[in-house]
Amino acid sequence: MGQRVRVAIVGLGFGAEFIPIYQRHPDAELVAICRRDRGGVDEVGDAFGIEKRYTSYEEVLADPDVDAIHINTPIPEHAQQSIAALRAGKHVACTVPMATSLEDCKAIIDAARTAGKNYMMMETVVYSREFLYAQELARSGALGRIQFLRGSHQQEMGGWPGYWEGLPPMHYATHAVSPLLTLAGHSAAAVSCVGSGRIDEALIGRYGSPFAIESAHLRLHDSDLAAEVTRSLFNTAREYRESFDVYGSLKSFEWEQTQDAGFVVFTGETPERVEIPDFADRLPEEIRSFTTHGVYDEENAHLSFVQGSGHGGSHPHLVHEFVSSIVEGRHAAIDEVTAANWTGVGIAAHESAMQQGAWVELPAYTLRHRGLAVQQRGR
Repeated sequence: MGQRVRVAIVGLGFGAEFIPIYQRHPDAELVAICRRDRGGVDEVGDAFGIEKRYTSYEEVLADPDVDAIHINTPIPEHAQQSIAALRAGKHVACTVPMATSLEDCKAIIDAARTAGKNYMMMETVVYSREFLYAQELARSGALGRIQFLRGSHQQEMGGWPGYWEGLPPMHYATHAVSPLLTLAGHSAAAVSCVGSGRIDEALIGRYGSPFAIESAHLRLHDSDLAAEVTRSLFNTAREYRESFDVYGSLKSFEWEQTQDAGFVVFTGETPERVEIPDFADRLPEEIRSFTTHGVYDEENAHLSFVQGSGHGGSHPHLVHEFVSSIVEGRHAAIDEVTAANWTGVGIAAHESAMQQGAWVELPAYTLRHRGLAVQQRGR
């Protein structure tokens, strides 16, 4: 396409972190923002010099000047807003998770295919510098044969907006699931998960999920590999941690135990602390600086950005992949099928936990037969 991709951002808490990245991307134009309250949208619009300001999502959908919508709204709204945007002829980028039911995941896949538009789930971890480092180890053959993978995401969500309260831990599991499946190069085929502990009674009622921690084993499609995922959201003492470990026959990579303790690569039984490089050189020069700093200062940054240590510098990589996929006329790396599998793992895992660990199969429409490596794939 000859012109730049014209983007609207919907949801301006966490979503505002992406505004200047789109504004500076050479192939994008940030044309509109949307937030429910007029005062909030005007404050952000004034700060970033954005003229088009909507308080209605329907108005964004109807705007012919918008080619793509980046959705950063509360989890319960992701599926229906994604479907509506695709049906309106817009490309869609959506923060995680894709949906909270397998039926909605399938509906998004169908909507994307019918519309012929790109869908991309904006999963941060697989564009973090830590992941890109481990991916280089795997691609170079340094790990040898991958033997096992483990991921965990532990976070205290007390005090967050009300829709989080009592959320089943695995319904927000893509940060732990995505690096494992990408490094393995296979979809998840089935999940067995156990729940452990109990959250406050006041939290249980909203979703009917009692567990403080959910821990799952994943069986991978067309592979001899297994993986393990642990997730907690409430009433569990632990420093914030989004992590993954990958164990190979020659080398293994382990996430640091605590913030700034250092990442470790094992060669045989010998550990070595490693410095993780930045990968800004993979990006257009105009947006490289965003791998090392966010939009706001520490006092004003969104809590997820602060707790996640800047999400590993992933935001400009995500924007670049989404915009490039549209410009180049190909699927986004984390397209609707990949997103459905990563999201579906968590949905199936919670279902398994409620059935005392019974194995739950992932639907065939979430499976890929030739791997999931985050890369460019022609549409």
